[in-house]
Amino acid sequence: MTAIQSPGRDGARPAQDTPPSIHNDKNGSREMRELTLLYEISSALNGTLDLRTVLDQVLAMMAERMDMLRGTFTILNRKTGEIVIEEAYGLTPEERAKGRYSVGEGVTGRVVETGLPAVVPRISDEPMFLDRTGSRKQLDKQDIAFICVPIKTGNEVIGALSVDRLFNETISLEEDVRLLTIISSIIAQAVRLRQLAQEELDRLREENRRLHDELKTANRPDSIIGNARAMLEVYSLIERVRDTKTTVMILGESGVGKEKVAQAIHYGSNRADRPFVAVNCAALPESLIESELFGYERGAFTGAVAARKGRFEMADGGTLFLDELGDLPYMMQIKLLRVIQERAFERIGGTVTITVDVRIIAATNRDLEALVQEGKFREDLFYRLNVFPIVVPPLRERKSDIMLLADHFIEKYAAHHGKTVARISTPAIDMLMSYHWPGNVRELENCIERAVILTSDGVIHSYHLPPSLQTAGAAGNGGMSTLKDMVSTIEKEIIVEELKRSQGNMSKAARALGITERIIGLRVEKFGIDLKRFKE
Repeated sequence: MTAIQSPGRDGARPAQDTPPSIHNDKNGSREMRELTLLYEISSALNGTLDLRTVLDQVLAMMAERMDMLRGTFTILNRKTGEIVIEEAYGLTPEERAKGRYSVGEGVTGRVVETGLPAVVPRISDEPMFLDRTGSRKQLDKQDIAFICVPIKTGNEVIGALSVDRLFNETISLEEDVRLLTIISSIIAQAVRLRQLAQEELDRLREENRRLHDELKTANRPDSIIGNARAMLEVYSLIERVRDTKTTVMILGESGVGKEKVAQAIHYGSNRADRPFVAVNCAALPESLIESELFGYERGAFTGAVAARKGRFEMADGGTLFLDELGDLPYMMQIKLLRVIQERAFERIGGTVTITVDVRIIAATNRDLEALVQEGKFREDLFYRLNVFPIVVPPLRERKSDIMLLADHFIEKYAAHHGKTVARISTPAIDMLMSYHWPGNVRELENCIERAVILTSDGVIHSYHLPPSLQTAGAAGNGGMSTLKDMVSTIEKEIIVEELKRSQGNMSKAARALGITERIIGLRVEKFGIDLKRFKE
């Protein structure tokens, strides 16, 4: 095996019609040009905490200033012992995917193993140079020099920085090694600073998660799904009011789960062993509301062949839930006000006053204050009911709960329909998270039940979701999408799912899909798929 050499006066032939580089710029000293490049790299690294977004910029700067043909940042995965390309310049996605080495394997593996830089003046003369990416096949390897330096944090090697340049005897590769070593040191410092920042962020997140879990454990009712901050406030209010006799007004859009909140108040209170009776004021005809609420005596009207208790009597000792209260007829509002004030009423056709011990919880999705101003809702009734308001947030304001709810509904309806559903695909998750959910939790529940019924492979895909979600996801603006858009959406989802299964290995994904690696590379580029998310 030929030893890896340190160069004498080996170098690269200056490229024609290229921007001024450190080697061929006649204006200013080499030292000044190097300082300019290092300043640009430092500024780029200091501009963001997301190192991945800036490494490609660093390689582009090096290519412009150093006559670099190709350049790579490789990282060492401590868990697998594999060295992979994190960012690259001058390589196709397919070539990048092939660039994998074990520690000690090839020139790059040797640099990571020893922590020492390596220079290969002509890669054609070095048997340790493997060319795993296959990117040098179209060029004469005798004209290519390869330089690789380690990236270290302390004494630990975390990766390597390598470049290809044209071989020439007029320029010293030793100067390039010195410059690359400085650049790798700057990158290592940036990595360390980000590690420290991430450690502190993780500590704060863990502390926040601990406090969050304590609040959830203390307050969250078992019947309600959700850990969003907006819901923690709801849980806190439920806990404070549940053991009182106070009338509660639950406000929120249709489908947010107002009845769930009412049930949580009742079943968490000292009335839990007594009845919970719900009445939907919007679902009953005006002619029947009074008899439903207060009951009637035998013979009170045609068809009243026997006396019947109303909902107030049925809820005696427990809770009466008046849903959609804003739709209650005006004349019934007057009678309801008396019952709330006195907890007493007479059945229709009766003369005996019946007294009940009922806790009243009302709910509406309408603006009662506006209805009061319009004369459609009694002001005195409003103030009697609005003693302890609880506002349930819409689903769009508790996005972090969407997947919790989706998983809950998947489990519920998979059992109900006798199906096995293992997971939700990434594109389907993206659609669920980006949709605005005008129908709130109820709409999400219906979407998931539909998807559970449609799936045949144990995975909920984006095309199992309703057209309203697919159209918004494909068009990006809520407008109608074309057949071409929808086909592209499905094609992207299939590729993303296979890349997820293969952990970002395009060769393996291509074989599984029955296509060539070139085609999948083109599709990855077309759809803007980030392979790093799957490799992690």
